[in-house]
Amino acid sequence: MYLDLTEEQKMIQDTARDFATAELEPVAADLDQGGDRQVFYDNLRKLAELGFMGLNIKEEYGGSEAGVVAFSVALIEIARACASTAVTVSVNNMVCEVIQAIGSEEQKQKYIPKIGSGEYLAGGFGLTETGAGSDPAGMKTTAVLDGDEWVLNGSKIFITSAPYAGVFVVWAVTDTAVRKGKGISCFLVENGTPGLTVGKDEEKMGQHASSTNELIFDNCRIPKDALMGKLNDGFRIAVGELAGGRIGVGSIGLGIGLAAMDFATKYSLERTQFGQKISNFQAIQWKIADAYTELQAAQLLLMNAAFKKEQGRSFGKEASMAKLYATEAANRSCYESMQIMGGYGYTRDFPVERYCRDARITSIYEGTSEIQRLIIARDTLKQFA
Repeated sequence: MYLDLTEEQKMIQDTARDFATAELEPVAADLDQGGDRQVFYDNLRKLAELGFMGLNIKEEYGGSEAGVVAFSVALIEIARACASTAVTVSVNNMVCEVIQAIGSEEQKQKYIPKIGSGEYLAGGFGLTETGAGSDPAGMKTTAVLDGDEWVLNGSKIFITSAPYAGVFVVWAVTDTAVRKGKGISCFLVENGTPGLTVGKDEEKMGQHASSTNELIFDNCRIPKDALMGKLNDGFRIAVGELAGGRIGVGSIGLGIGLAAMDFATKYSLERTQFGQKISNFQAIQWKIADAYTELQAAQLLLMNAAFKKEQGRSFGKEASMAKLYATEAANRSCYESMQIMGGYGYTRDFPVERYCRDARITSIYEGTSEIQRLIIARDTLKQFA
């Protein structure tokens, strides 16, 4: 078994690390506290120019065609510096992959290059609703065909990048007569379409630079050809794309956890108590050992899921395992980092406080840890049934 990155993957990892260190890390704390949002937008455009918005997208649509492993290692490096930027990159890649997978040739040519090049700062993934979070099949947003237009009514919540997204991939019920989850279709809706309103920014615990908003559809009319893929086949597509998105979120969690532990470990080599560096104490050494062991295990799980997806093999259970373990390990690592730093870790003078807040959501979005356990258990039980 060969576990080393290829030369191309190493180059992408190095490029992501260098950019994150030079451009993202110096501004992350300021953006977290409400700093100039234009800096955030500028960095998204720079990342697009470097090819990070379409890492698993074909070159003919403006993508990098670097694969899923490269996508994961790039996100880890970006998330080490700025989780808000990382989640935008992750969702943009998801949106491009959905369009590439089921969009018409015209839809692919029209929208993917705009997201990949930075002409659109972002793409939006419109699935979650108030009553359809962990249970997306329970969505209530509807799309009714009226002549040559679809009419959308309903709302979506917790939509990443909504104010500055150029286009949204939106799921809606198109057949209310069939059983739950079977009558759902997928559409492309451009931002600014009459009848579409972007709600206020949610006031979140962390990842402050990334906007999270409600989408409201009030007799929102879109062209008949805005439908992507087959009619009433959208739920299957959503489930598949969520599995891929879990590799992204797991990678973000891992990046945050590594950043926290790196900072706390360096701090332990400088902080003196009882006449010696606290890194000499076994209690601190065991925290460091346990955290890095978990984070290394998380990376291996992520690489396994990413490799299987890249090879076109079944990867859903592996993605859930990786997402579950990486995000839970990230949260533990962040809190152990704060514990190593003591009172200083709780202050905004140091980044660990921000890492703790940024990491918390990773075990919730793209499927909670509880949902991941359900997926893993159901898949495992099928093997023994």
